[in-house]
Amino acid sequence: MRHSSAAQKKKHGYLESNERLEYLGDAVLGMAVAEYLFNKYPFKDEGFLTEIRSRIVNREHLNHLAKKIGLKDIIEYNGNLQSNSQSFKSIYGDALEALVGAIYLDKGYKLSRKFIFKRLIIPHVDLDEIIKNDSNFKSKIIEWSQKHNKELKFDVTEHGNQKHIKKFEATVYIDTKQISIGHGLSKKKAEQNAAEKCCQTLNIE
Repeated sequence: MRHSSAAQKKKHGYLESNERLEYLGDAVLGMAVAEYLFNKYPFKDEGFLTEIRSRIVNREHLNHLAKKIGLKDIIEYNGNLQSNSQSFKSIYGDALEALVGAIYLDKGYKLSRKFIFKRLIIPHVDLDEIIKNDSNFKSKIIEWSQKHNKELKFDVTEHGNQKHIKKFEATVYIDTKQISIGHGLSKKKAEQNAAEKCCQTLNIE
């Protein structure tokens, strides 16, 4: 539950935080949610399943889930972290992914899967509401740009820290003007994060 802003230095200069567990948990969570949806909707195509999975594991929804199960009260972070910073906005979802990663290391995939199904998805995820609520911000931006004859560009760069965990930064440009910047542990998450901020800036609903 230790955020990188409160990382403690260990031997050889290694900063101990939940980032490595977050990386692992992100993969385990994505796999378990994909399996759950695959079994629940046997007649839906892969496009539908991929879209609903992305809505469940996006940063905003993971933040919401983390608060629901009480992680907000036990996360360690630097008190100087600004509430409007990108790092602070993702702190709860990051911790939830780290928790899933820790459960996987201790108990394996079978128990991790059980935790995700019975402690997260079944009691806290309203699938009907998620299906009804289109939160694919990138699609919204693309549709808006086409409607208003605007040139849209997503520029994604990859960054790695000292432990070789990949992080991505996405920048949205409209008619060569920079509108927003987003971050994530995958290219898709970074683009969605940047697109969400762009929707907020341009008041796109």
